[in-house]
Amino acid sequence: MSSTPENAPALKEIFNQQRLEHIADAMLAVYPAFDRQRFVQQASHNLAELSLMQRLARVSQSLHQVLELDYPTSLELLHALAPRLNNRFVCIFLPHYVASYGLHDFELSMAALKYFTRFGSSEFAVRHFLRQDCTRSLALMEQWAGDPDEHVRRLASEGSRPRLPWSFRLEQLQADPQLAAPILEHLRNDPSLYVRKSVANHLNDITKDHPQWVLQRLEGWPLEQPHSAWIARHALRSLIKQGDRRALAIIGAGARPEVEVDRFQVAPGQLRLGDSLNLSLTLVSTSPRNQRLVVDYAIDYVKASGATASKVFKLKTFTLQGLARVELGRNQQIRELTTRRHYPGRHGVQLLVNGECLAASHFDLLIP
Repeated sequence: MSSTPENAPALKEIFNQQRLEHIADAMLAVYPAFDRQRFVQQASHNLAELSLMQRLARVSQSLHQVLELDYPTSLELLHALAPRLNNRFVCIFLPHYVASYGLHDFELSMAALKYFTRFGSSEFAVRHFLRQDCTRSLALMEQWAGDPDEHVRRLASEGSRPRLPWSFRLEQLQADPQLAAPILEHLRNDPSLYVRKSVANHLNDITKDHPQWVLQRLEGWPLEQPHSAWIARHALRSLIKQGDRRALAIIGAGARPEVEVDRFQVAPGQLRLGDSLNLSLTLVSTSPRNQRLVVDYAIDYVKASGATASKVFKLKTFTLQGLARVELGRNQQIRELTTRRHYPGRHGVQLLVNGECLAASHFDLLIP
């Protein structure tokens, strides 16, 4: 996740005091006996000290403590509450409630997750049921993959991702990708981009542990279908950045590039944090045939130890006409991110075409 722009509210402020009062008012509307004051007091206790996910969990916990009802009755009220809430991310506390207090009732809870995912994704909550009973959960989620609602279909894929961000890993699925394969096969030509993105991300997760499994499966897909081809391209993004020849071949860029680099410029030669790095280049085809090219660039970031670690960035994927030339460019701001800290020193920059380094340069990062 990138850094928050200056003066922008922190993401955790999705659950601010005003939002908690909104939730309380909506709950009171569906349950007149609801103790609004007690809920707001409990949910807002030490609010400033809580992270985003802690605030989400606090809402779920506070509802449970204030409602003091049996689980099925509480779920009925939460079903009525869901359409009244004014933010999809906020609605994630509803599935959180199910995962926290409903693991004992599989059928009722999974039906609730299917319903709540239409308002705010149940992708995090359903993982608790997968961890508790993987076989039973996957069997039901495979049925969800055929649901008319795109949110439910996406839940089948997203919830079963082995390495879902912001959640724990599903070790059984990480060890054996075949377990969730029926879900992915069912969704491989899904008409919804929302669903296709999830399937691609699920497959990209698997490439971290079982790259050959993914490559073999995608080689058997009907890639003449545009939706399947789209999923394949995005699923293979990590392997493509690594220059994997088999992955490049699947997207039609497996041949060695027959091009010359007429010009590769990295400017300015010296930067400070906040400055923009400008890359510009000219590629010239040396073949009379059209070529499918994947053009990336890698930056060797200096680490605290003085060693470097390479990070590959996408530039452009396109078909270069025979004997043609093309100019490409990119501006990238060099700034601190929550996922990357910068250190002074010489940073190498490589131009990668179909996985091959065809040119190199560098810039010096100056940090007082």
